[in-house]
Amino acid sequence: MNADLLKRAAEKVVNPNVLVNLVSKRVRQLNSAGGTGSRPLLSETAGWGAGDIALAELAEDKMGWEMVEVLVPETGPAKRRTRT
Repeated sequence: MNADLLKRAAEKVVNPNVLVNLVSKRVRQLNSAGGTGSRPLLSETAGWGAGDIALAELAEDKMGWEMVEVLVPETGPAKRRTRT
């Protein structure tokens, strides 16, 4: 992977776990169906690997994504069971 593309994509997607998931999903899309999968969203990608293409698409805002806030209900202290 190109370090410059990785740095630029990491500036857009701050959470590294989310970045890895986005890139891996896009790489799977690009490589799907024996090479007949999705086309790159960039015009010049000659000689680039699927990972570099995915990073460049993120860095150049060609690929959209959204962080979803997950609400976890608060729970009280655990109840202790007593034997009777």
